[in-house]
Amino acid sequence: MRISVSRVARLGTLPTALFATVLGVSCTVVSASADPTPVPSRQDVRDARRAVVVTADDVAGVRAALHAANERLQRSAIAAEHAEEAYNGARYRARQAARAARRAAKRAEVAGADLARQRAAYASTVLSDSQLAPQLTALVALTRSNGIDGLMQRASTIRNAQAALDLQYQRFLAASALAKAAEAEAKDTNRAAQQAKDDTAAAREAAQRSADAAAAEAADIAAQKDALVRRLARLQHVSVATAAARQHALEQAAAAQAAAAAVAATQPAATSSHPAAPAAPSAPGAGSTPSTPSTPSAPDTPAAPEPTHTADPQPEPAPAPEPDPDPPAPSGGASAAIAFARAQLGEPYVWGAAGPSSWDCSGLTMKAWAAGGRSLPHYSVAQYEQSTPIRASQLRPGDLVFWGDSDSPSSIFHVALYIGDGRILHAPRTGEPVQEASMYYWTPPNFYARP
Repeated sequence: MRISVSRVARLGTLPTALFATVLGVSCTVVSASADPTPVPSRQDVRDARRAVVVTADDVAGVRAALHAANERLQRSAIAAEHAEEAYNGARYRARQAARAARRAAKRAEVAGADLARQRAAYASTVLSDSQLAPQLTALVALTRSNGIDGLMQRASTIRNAQAALDLQYQRFLAASALAKAAEAEAKDTNRAAQQAKDDTAAAREAAQRSADAAAAEAADIAAQKDALVRRLARLQHVSVATAAARQHALEQAAAAQAAAAAVAATQPAATSSHPAAPAAPSAPGAGSTPSTPSTPSAPDTPAAPEPTHTADPQPEPAPAPEPDPDPPAPSGGASAAIAFARAQLGEPYVWGAAGPSSWDCSGLTMKAWAAGGRSLPHYSVAQYEQSTPIRASQLRPGDLVFWGDSDSPSSIFHVALYIGDGRILHAPRTGEPVQEASMYYWTPPNFYARP
């Protein structure tokens, strides 16, 4: 069909549909005011959904990498604390060895002086016997005695002199043996003290290497986490600050859930004397997190029997076994210990330090309880050994809580001061100042003791 230009121009006034009919074609006409963006095809939709899944996988991967970085930081901190407390232990043993050496030297000095006295006494006795020898011989006693009485008297004198000489000789031998033993002990303890001193120097070097490695690891992890948070922000199309706040909120919520699980695992039958589960820590941008309140109910108490008699009385229930008695509560010094530790909040952690303005974990608890009137060594293992072990359910403010790698107290590497309500005061690690935290901020402690 042929259509002239003039005819087409005249057809321009016709409706669009009619114009399409006149042209004899089937088409879709888009008005000038419609959105020019093409309608996505089914393939486009599938591709978009796949991109969302990939992005979600990347976000999950980034968060997993952040979790792995936190775990790596924790392992590094534990290794450093092990080395630092090993140094404290070496110092503690060196001091004990030095004290033992001083005591042994004092015993050797006393034994030597006693030997000198016994030697002088024995020499004096021998000299006296030699001077009396011509008059105390058996022949002289026989020839010069005036009868049987005189003979018996002279014989008795001879026996007494000989017994005195023998006794003095035995005393001299005993003093000589004691002096030799004391001298040998002094030499052994001196060697042990020197070895302990060498061990302390080696432990100090190992602690310094571990602390340096932990600091380098922390810096590396911090840079890695910063890069991961920036990637997370790009994937989520938010600012870095928002991504960091969200990640912090997630970590805090996870810590709160872990704390609640730890409370449930370590205290399955909570009572009002148990430490309460810590509340979820707040964080910027964090929503409310579920808490696990510890509201124990009082145990049922059987009612008193009625004062009436029945023909067939029911037997009374057997009495429940008496619970183990709790150890004495912390002395009044507990409040002074807590006040001292609280006054150090914000001061830096320095391994091996015990004040006045920097601390490690056992240095803080040692000085805190010194303020409370109780002497403890600067070593977490020894602090546990010199205190009364208790259960978690028996914790009172002022008690000590410990972390170890096994069921043996010798594995303890961290100590904190319990202040009540599931909270502690402690010096955590290099880069973290003295602070108040949940008892379950990390992993549940596995040893508890009362100074």
